[in-house]
Amino acid sequence: MTEPAGKRFVEWLRQPGVLAAVPVTLFLVVGFAGPLVLVWWYSLMPPKTFTLAQAPTLDNFISSAAGSYYISFGWSLYLSAITVVILLLICYPVAYGMAKLFGKWASLITLLVVLQLLVSENIRLFGWVLFLLKNGIMDGSVQYLFGFAMPSILYTVPAIVMGLVYVYLPFMLFPMVLGLSMVPDSLKEAAFDLGATRKAVFWEIELPLASPGIMIGGLLTFVLALGSLAESKILGGQRVIMIADDIESAFTFAQNWPRGAALSVLVMVISGGLVLLLLRRLDLDRIMGRR
Repeated sequence: MTEPAGKRFVEWLRQPGVLAAVPVTLFLVVGFAGPLVLVWWYSLMPPKTFTLAQAPTLDNFISSAAGSYYISFGWSLYLSAITVVILLLICYPVAYGMAKLFGKWASLITLLVVLQLLVSENIRLFGWVLFLLKNGIMDGSVQYLFGFAMPSILYTVPAIVMGLVYVYLPFMLFPMVLGLSMVPDSLKEAAFDLGATRKAVFWEIELPLASPGIMIGGLLTFVLALGSLAESKILGGQRVIMIADDIESAFTFAQNWPRGAALSVLVMVISGGLVLLLLRRLDLDRIMGRR
């Protein structure tokens, strides 16, 4: 005779693992899932209202698609993609050295990279403003040493890209180190013994085996850069309006929370789509060492 469903549920609930997971589950529901549900809820309200007394509406999404928000979306996607490409080129040799070559010096490099995370992002970006400013640290030093002025890149697109690369470098570097550390040296040595060239080993062994860490780093960087705000404001001087600027304006100056929520939902859909696409191609069990 089968046990009642209620009794099986109680027995399942009494398992130590389930009880231990309850606080974390409640924290995720209240602190993560709850705010996301509220954002979706606000996005279905009529524009410039704070009620769902009427039927839910898609007017906020329709007006966002019909407006000029595609420009800020385009800039955000473009700058995020450029940031990922630049960080791939910068971080790969550093990550390879940390994983395979530097030995005890890898800990020092890790410490130097992590130290910047202990300082507020805005303070670090304002430090770059002082460095790049006309007659600032860089320009003043060049004038003093060499007698000529340098053109300032402050408040330009290259300055925004530089800020994004600087801020999100750790989020690309450390997953890439993890990915490269998963490549067995014995496998590469066997390939060399069989006559493979360095280029063949890189493309056929090293890059495919390290790709999970590289893809995770690229995804983290892209998603974080897509929602960035301070870089375009502080280093770009509003030369470029990114989607996070429009979301902030909708929630603050315009007091149009449904519009801001709709734009936020669109960003979440893009980010979530990329995450799901990536997770389908990753072997998380192998990354976490379960097999």
